[in-house]
Amino acid sequence: MINRKKFDFVLLGLLILLILIGCIAIYSASTTVVSGFKGTQNYWWRQIIFAMVALVGLMLVLWLPMPIFDILILPAFIANILALIMVLFTPAVSGAHRWFSIGGIHFQPSESAKLLSILVIARNISRDGYSDYRKMFNGFAIMLIPIILIMIQPDIGTILVFFVSLIAMLVAADVPLFYILLILSPAISVVASIHWLGIVLWLVFLIGILILSRLSWVTITVAGIGNAFVSLVMPVLWMGLKDYQQNRILTFLDPTRDPLGAGYQIIQSKIAIGNGSIFGKGWLGGTQKNMNFLPEHHTDFIFSTIGEEFGFFGSIILLGVFAFFFARMIRAASELKVLERKVATSGIFAYLISQSFINIGMNIGLVPATGIPLPFISYGGSNLLFNTLSVAVVLKYMNERGFMK
Repeated sequence: MINRKKFDFVLLGLLILLILIGCIAIYSASTTVVSGFKGTQNYWWRQIIFAMVALVGLMLVLWLPMPIFDILILPAFIANILALIMVLFTPAVSGAHRWFSIGGIHFQPSESAKLLSILVIARNISRDGYSDYRKMFNGFAIMLIPIILIMIQPDIGTILVFFVSLIAMLVAADVPLFYILLILSPAISVVASIHWLGIVLWLVFLIGILILSRLSWVTITVAGIGNAFVSLVMPVLWMGLKDYQQNRILTFLDPTRDPLGAGYQIIQSKIAIGNGSIFGKGWLGGTQKNMNFLPEHHTDFIFSTIGEEFGFFGSIILLGVFAFFFARMIRAASELKVLERKVATSGIFAYLISQSFINIGMNIGLVPATGIPLPFISYGGSNLLFNTLSVAVVLKYMNERGFMK
C-alpha cells in the first residue's frame, strides 16, 4: 500500500517519462522514410507492450508485502543462476548464448541477474559484525557466480556493470576507500603499464595512500609487488600476442583503424550525431537511420537516432531527464536508514548509471562498443522489465521508510 507522505512520486514520474521517451524514439527508429515511401517495423508496438508489462511488474513489487519480498530474493537468485546455466545450451544468436526464446518472446537471464545479485549481496554484506575483509570477500564471492556464467556466454559489457555495482555497494556499506582502491588497483596498473613513467607515478601514489591509511606493512608490500608485477608483465604479454590479436585490441580502442569492419558502428553513430547539429533533422528525418547506414539503431545506438533527429537540443533534454532521475535515486539512498536497503539502492543506482554512461559514451565514440543498451530507451523486453523492477525496489524502500525489517 502506498504511503502518500513517503512515496517518491517524482522518481516514479521521471521513470514513466523515460519509458515514454523510449517508446517514441523506438517508433522513429522503427520507421524508414525513403523517397516518400514510409515503412514501419513492429519494434515500436512491441516496446509498448513491454512497457505495460514492466509497469504492471512495478505495481506488483509495490503491492507485495515486504516480508514476502525479502523471502523471495534468495530463491529467485538461485533460479536465476540455474537459468544462466541452462541458457548456455540454447542455440547461439550472433555467436552468443544469452537468450531463451519462447513463442517469439526472448528472455535474457543476465538482465535479471544484475538486480538479484545486488539484492543478495546487499543483504549479506549488511549483516552486523562483519569485518571489512568479510564484506569484500562475500561480495566478490557471490557476484563471481553470475559473472563466470555470463563470461561464458560471452557478455563482457554486463560484467563491467556488475563490478561497478559491487564497488558502489561496498562504499555504501562503509568499507574504507583505501580498500576500494586496492580492489581497483590491478585495473589501474594495466592502464599505467602503457608508459614506464605512468608505472612509477602510480606505484608511488598507491604505496603512499596505503601508508597514510596505516595498513600493515605486509598488506602494503603485497599490494606494491602485485601491482608492479601486473604493470611490468603487461608489455610482455602484449608482445606475445599475434599480429591479428593486437590489431583486434587496437581496433577495439580506435575504431578508425578498421572503418569498414569492427569500427563501422561507432563511426556511423558519430556521423549520425554530427548530422543532427543543433536542432536535428526533424521527426523521422534521420538519414543514417533511413538509409540503414547505422546498425542497431533501435537498440544499442538509439541515442544516435535521437541525436540525429532532435539534435544537440534534444539530446540535452534527454540527458537532463536522466540527470534528474539519477539525482532522485541519490536522494533516496541518502534518506534510507536500513543499511541493507541503502546498500541495495546504491547498487541499483550504480548499475543503471553505468549502463547509461557506457551506452552514451559508446554512441559518441568515447567508449568502445560493448552491446550495453540505454536504460528505458533502447528496445528490449528483458532490459526494460528488470530496469523498471529495479526502480520499483527503490520506490518500495522509500515507501516503507521508518519501518525496520
